[in-house]
Amino acid sequence: MAKTVRIDKYLWAVRIYKTRSLAAEACKKGKVNVDEMPVKPSRTIASGDVIEVKKMPVLYSYRVIDPIEKRVGAKIVDQFVKDITSQEELQKLEMQDDFYIKRDRGAGRPTKKERRLLDDIQDL
Repeated sequence: MAKTVRIDKYLWAVRIYKTRSLAAEACKKGKVNVDEMPVKPSRTIASGDVIEVKKMPVLYSYRVIDPIEKRVGAKIVDQFVKDITSQEELQKLEMQDDFYIKRDRGAGRPTKKERRLLDDIQDL
């Protein structure tokens, strides 16, 4: 018999979500799919299932290698889950960085002159 685990426990155990309650909440909001179907937190998964997690703006894809319930160290997570996210999805993260204007840490609030300059740049 194949081992099965609740999806909210699994997402927490392989460090996709920081807490189990965050994983369960994501399932309830429809941000987690298994084999292209939205799931509830109580849905069980088995080896070979494909999990899709929507963390805007990227749709991450993972293949279950070995279902586990207990949280494991970050170094050995690769034994239990394989990241199969497409390169196009990962490029969305790089494009997002270009969208925001970054200020040096500790630079404080922009002056009125700097604010006008930033507004002019954003209007382009």
